[in-house]
Amino acid sequence: MALGKISQMSAADHALVTAAVADAEQHTSGEIVTIVTDLSDHYDDIPMAWASAVAFIALATYAFFSEFYIGLINRLSGGWGHEYTISEYLAILLVAVALKWVGTWLILKWIPFRLALTPKATKLARVRRRAMSLFKVGAESKTMGRTGVLLYLSMKEHRAEILADAAIASKVAPEVWGDAMVALLDQVRAGNPGAGVATAVAQMGVVLAEHFPKGCENPNELPDRLIEL
Repeated sequence: MALGKISQMSAADHALVTAAVADAEQHTSGEIVTIVTDLSDHYDDIPMAWASAVAFIALATYAFFSEFYIGLINRLSGGWGHEYTISEYLAILLVAVALKWVGTWLILKWIPFRLALTPKATKLARVRRRAMSLFKVGAESKTMGRTGVLLYLSMKEHRAEILADAAIASKVAPEVWGDAMVALLDQVRAGNPGAGVATAVAQMGVVLAEHFPKGCENPNELPDRLIEL
């Protein structure tokens, strides 16, 4: 899935997040990976779904109010009382429905409007799916103690995921990350994504330090830097 790289995180944001990860990992054997992307999915199926729904509603409307639309066609054609054949009416009907479909599809090419009309459950599922994919590639089973944890933020959906490797997941329930998620998304909505990620990382570090305190041998196995996709 080809998605464009974002440009909303400044050099200061990168430095802030990197420092937060390094600081958090001073007190835990857990390894935190941070990934930020502009959009988790292009939702190309959404315009087609909405366009098909609009076309179906238009078709049903034309059928239910057929006399009105036949009269409208006659008035638009000059009112000379031309007797259209059934084939001609069907052709006009198909063109009108096709225009509805294409018009809706073109309008929904604009990503902000497309996202606004995408069901919340769909966005949640797509963000989680991409987070899981990146977690498997970048954090899962990548440390000796299986103590990797991914913080994933998808900017345009205002959605985030925290996914933990086996050792962490066995001791830390998903809801424990709730405060970190709230702090992150509040800052993103306020236009401070870098601060949001850094704050979430700090809170994640507190949780990890409680369950996985730093040992005498604790190599830095995963990158501290913020990764933008």
